[in-house]
Amino acid sequence: MIPIIGTLYRAKGVTILLHSRSLVNKSVISILRTHRFARQIEGEELSVDETLPFLGVLSELDLGPCKIDIGQLVMAYRADDRGLSVREFAETVLADVTDGNKAQSQGPRDVVLYGFGRIGRLVARLLIEKVGSGNGLNLRAVVVRKGGEGDLVKRASLLRRDSVHGQFNGTIKVDAENNTIIANGNVIKFIYSDDPTTIDYTEYGIDNAILIDNTGKWRDRDGLSQHLRPGIAKVVLTAPGKGDVPNIVHGVNHRDQDLSQQIFSCASCTTNAIVPPLKAMDDEYGIVRGHVETVHSFTNDQNLLDNYHKADRRGRSAPFNLVLTETGAASAVAKAMPDFKAKITGNSIRVPTPDVSVAILNLQLERETRKSDVLEYLRQVSLSGPLSRNLDYTAATDVVSSDFIGSRAAAIIDANATIVEGDTAILYVWYDNEFGYSCQVVRTVQYISGIEYPTYPQLDRAGDARELAAVDAG
Repeated sequence: MIPIIGTLYRAKGVTILLHSRSLVNKSVISILRTHRFARQIEGEELSVDETLPFLGVLSELDLGPCKIDIGQLVMAYRADDRGLSVREFAETVLADVTDGNKAQSQGPRDVVLYGFGRIGRLVARLLIEKVGSGNGLNLRAVVVRKGGEGDLVKRASLLRRDSVHGQFNGTIKVDAENNTIIANGNVIKFIYSDDPTTIDYTEYGIDNAILIDNTGKWRDRDGLSQHLRPGIAKVVLTAPGKGDVPNIVHGVNHRDQDLSQQIFSCASCTTNAIVPPLKAMDDEYGIVRGHVETVHSFTNDQNLLDNYHKADRRGRSAPFNLVLTETGAASAVAKAMPDFKAKITGNSIRVPTPDVSVAILNLQLERETRKSDVLEYLRQVSLSGPLSRNLDYTAATDVVSSDFIGSRAAAIIDANATIVEGDTAILYVWYDNEFGYSCQVVRTVQYISGIEYPTYPQLDRAGDARELAAVDAG
């Protein structure tokens, strides 16, 4: 299976998924575990004896760039009563992405990172991981301030090893003479600058690029427009945008954006965590009002020891205290969901953990319901549909925050912590505020760049297969 998945990805730009989870660059154990995950859907594990024949057929079809979910393909085949062979069924379902109907590659698309902090380095890891097909996002350069002697070696070390997220998966070499880092064969130029208006990116062979600003130094349109230099076509901010800067939560409002614009924001990690479950609950039950309390890992914005800080409480020692602070995530909901009429309030508690947070959503619904109904609905939303790549679900009884380090979902519903009484629902939503958010950033950049391809097929909640021309899998 691994060679077929790799060849499809590199040669044709086809990403193989299994129930919304990518199998590209995964180990044997990871692929087997993902097959076992099918128990959450069908009540039994999915066998490689069922998925391998489909992979064999896919390797022989004239496919264009797309995502193909072989888990849903097998389920659709099980439900089909026409007596078709695996090849006949696959050819029928995938007719929209084969032969004369196949999409043409829109990549590669140059990407520049402005800043190389926690989010910047994780986004770099993700971009390097996804570059294999040659048709996607291509990390060309990183812009940073000069940190002194040995700057490049130290930055390479921070990319290579991470105390929270572990070792970089691959090789990293430093070419100090040319100010480049070669990561898994990808040459990344490091540009030293204190002023974005002084850089001409075309001098480095960069053209029509998307620049990802992960410094948070500029958050309004005027400030971010400084990045629109020769070689840069669009700018994406990894923090809440101010003023008229569109705030995008992938899976919820990314398709509503005017892509002719040049400045976008990916909002905050907490906004990305709470908006998908709020969207799901409002669609099904209607929300009258709600309160969001986030228990959030400490960040670089806080002090290790008590010291001056422009915010009163954040100046106190982060590793020693629970720190009450404000969050703008609740007010940011309206930007991502302008039709959302419920009033949402919010607050945050910073806690002495380095990563993974939990949001507690206390919601008053428009109608009464039962816990079992809410959980089954959210489970199905996490497995299929437009939020399946953004919203995850766990029924494990013993999970704690560290279990979600490295989660690619924007939010994970904790089924056993959920409370539902009448028209009140209290949801506990875990999220990796670093890696999960970085995945949302990359999904958004893929969409803005035009290289986010459709997924085939999709199952509705009734379990029927239907062919869709463009279904977003995130």
